[in-house]
Amino acid sequence: MSIFGSIMSKVFGSREAVAASASPAGGASRAPVAGEPVDVEAVLTEAASKNSQQLNWRTSIVDLMKLLGLDSSLNARKELAQELHYTGDMNDSASMNIWLHKQVMVKLAENGGKVPDELKS
Repeated sequence: MSIFGSIMSKVFGSREAVAASASPAGGASRAPVAGEPVDVEAVLTEAASKNSQQLNWRTSIVDLMKLLGLDSSLNARKELAQELHYTGDMNDSASMNIWLHKQVMVKLAENGGKVPDELKS
């Protein structure tokens, strides 16, 4: 599976957990409707609340990948950059990381995620 595929799986695979935590009183469960947008911010905020590390996933691709339990090494980020068609200098990791975070958020939105504008820009 691609790195972005793993990110999508971790975020969208959590939709059941978020839906369960938001289920109505009385034990009735509310299954997500096909095509219903996944609240990416809610999923990641929930994951961060359960993580012992202080991760700045809102702006850092490294912290986002760590939060999702993925390899956040430079090699993994370069591979993700290739998957997402990064055309900049991969040796300029700071610029690449900023681009990657924005692009991951944009791609999550394009694939059915509800992502706040401030996370996409």
